[in-house]
Amino acid sequence: MNNDFSVCVKRARNGDADAFAELYSSVYKDLYRIALCNLRNSDDAADAVSDAVLDAFTSIKKLKDENAFKAWIVKILMTKIKRKQKDYITDNTQDISEVEQESRDNSFDGVEILEAISELDENERLVLSLSIVGGYKSDEIAKLCNSKAATIRSQLSRAKLKLRDRLIAEQEGR
Repeated sequence: MNNDFSVCVKRARNGDADAFAELYSSVYKDLYRIALCNLRNSDDAADAVSDAVLDAFTSIKKLKDENAFKAWIVKILMTKIKRKQKDYITDNTQDISEVEQESRDNSFDGVEILEAISELDENERLVLSLSIVGGYKSDEIAKLCNSKAATIRSQLSRAKLKLRDRLIAEQEGR
């Protein structure tokens, strides 16, 4: 991270709301895409990001390393995503077909792979979104997920293979 970013984090830690807003604007798209990829529902993704940002804003004084801001806020978001995924399991009032339709309606800037991603398991979706959307390396993802880098590399490789196979099968089916 550059020096200006570190200065902005320091200002935010000292209570400067404008500095925090600047930090937020620099990571919002990545946070939202990670949440959407994992939750497959735009409203839930927006809620998870909002909750994570609120938690980050209220606890930014606890952030010790200015250069770790993005990883720190992504880790907060991951907690919100996992909590929401547990709600999906326990909340039977939501119509699954409605969630699936909304997943098909969303895309990443014109690239329509969300449906294929939705067939991955939770861990594979999380690892893939952190790698592709967040730009994290396997050792960084391992730290965020409290896992081993080799495990993350295996999950990432498996997720990419599943995606490739699914997209090839769809293309051949047309």
